[in-house]
Amino acid sequence: MIATYADIWRPQQQPATYIYDAVLVLAGSLLIALSAQVSFNIGPVPITGQTFGVLLVAALLGWKRGTLAVIAYLIEGISGFPVFAGGTSSLAVIFGPSGGYLIGFIPAATLVGWLAEQGWDRNFVMTVLAMIAGNIIIYAYGVPYLKTILGVDWSTAFAYGLTPFVLGDLVKVIAAAIVLPAGWKLLNK
Repeated sequence: MIATYADIWRPQQQPATYIYDAVLVLAGSLLIALSAQVSFNIGPVPITGQTFGVLLVAALLGWKRGTLAVIAYLIEGISGFPVFAGGTSSLAVIFGPSGGYLIGFIPAATLVGWLAEQGWDRNFVMTVLAMIAGNIIIYAYGVPYLKTILGVDWSTAFAYGLTPFVLGDLVKVIAAAIVLPAGWKLLNK
């Protein structure tokens, strides 16, 4: 395993390691919550900054802490904290059109965090591939779920749940692919 950003300053003694990890998980969930507030309502599923937040947190924290940050974020939203897109919350959001995407955040964070631990966040091309893989997982959960919830055909599900998001997600992928490797270069100096 290669160190993630979060591993650089991790204390070596317990209980400090547990406190450090817990603070990072909470901070990661809050970063995802903040990114969700960048929201544009275009239909049944809004365009948000959530995917960028989820995948960036996963790359920064690694698969365990990144996955826990996403789970914490989902628990916060289900519990009534206004952390979902547009300041929404409740279990009803999970059972709504966006629910599949929210659920897909968990395996996406796991994969992207694991890839970061393999060093995929160290150069532009590998970071792009890791982030695209994370987005594909999110779509793989989100689009079929949206299709089922809305009771529409595949063409309509793709029109509502994939097509409007591809360009924006590519921009987010490129932003992450610039930021993450650049940060490693600065740290190595």
